[in-house]
Amino acid sequence: MKKIIVLVLMSSFCFAQQTNRKLIWEENFNKKKINETFWNFELGDGCPDLCGYGNNERQIYTKTNHEIKDGNLIIEARKEGNKYTSTKITTKRKKEFKYGRIEARAKLPVGHGLWPAFWMLGANIDEVKWPKTGEIDILEYIGRDPHMVYTTLHTQDSHGNTINTKRTEFPNIEEGFHVYAIEWSKDKIDFFVDTTLVYTFDPKVKDENTWPFDKPFYIIVNLAIGGNFGGPEVDDSILPQKYYIDYIRVYQ
Repeated sequence: MKKIIVLVLMSSFCFAQQTNRKLIWEENFNKKKINETFWNFELGDGCPDLCGYGNNERQIYTKTNHEIKDGNLIIEARKEGNKYTSTKITTKRKKEFKYGRIEARAKLPVGHGLWPAFWMLGANIDEVKWPKTGEIDILEYIGRDPHMVYTTLHTQDSHGNTINTKRTEFPNIEEGFHVYAIEWSKDKIDFFVDTTLVYTFDPKVKDENTWPFDKPFYIIVNLAIGGNFGGPEVDDSILPQKYYIDYIRVYQ
C-alpha cells in the first residue's frame, strides 16, 4: 500500500510539473513553406569566414534540400556530382529563449558520415564569439557510431572541447520518432531522450566562463555531412538520407 501511495504522489507531482508549464512557442511545420518570420536559412559552406563551419564539414547548405510534407520538416542529405548538399535553419534574431523546456520530435537519418543535430547558440555570438557565447547540443547523432545519442555543452571554460558531454546508448534510436529535450533553469540543464534523463550540467562555479547560460539562446536544426565529428569519411552509397522533424516546442 505504501508503494502505491508513493507512486500516486510521484505521478501527481510529475503531472503538476507538466501542467505548470506554459507552451510559449511551437513550430509544427504545417505550412507549405518554411515560415521565415521565425526561421533563417544558413547558406553555403561557411566560407570565407568559417569554411567547413569550423569542423571541416563537407556539405553546402541550400534552400532546396528540404520539403514540408505531412506535418514534417524533411531535410535531405544528397551527393550531387562531387558536392554534398543539405539544409540548415536557425531562429537567430527572430526567436530566442532563456530557460524552460525546449524539445523536438525527430526521426534520424542513418549512414556513415551523417551528423543530424538540434541545438542552440547564445544570441550574443556576434559580440563575444564562440565558445564564450555558449552552446547547447540537445541532440547530436553520428552515423559512424550507431545507437548512440550525444548531448553536449560548450563553454569558454572548456575551450570548445567536448568535456561537458554524455554519450548514451539507445539500441532502437534509429527506429521511428523520438523526443529530444532540455529542462533549463538558472541553476542547471537536464537533457532528456523521450522520458529518460541522460545528462545534467550543474557546475559548482557559475561565472561567464563556466555558465554562459543565463541569457537568450536561439535554435538551430541541421544535417551536416562528414567533418571532424561526423566523418571524416562519408558512405556515398547511403545517400540520399532524410532527417524528419515533426515539431519543436518551448515551454516556460
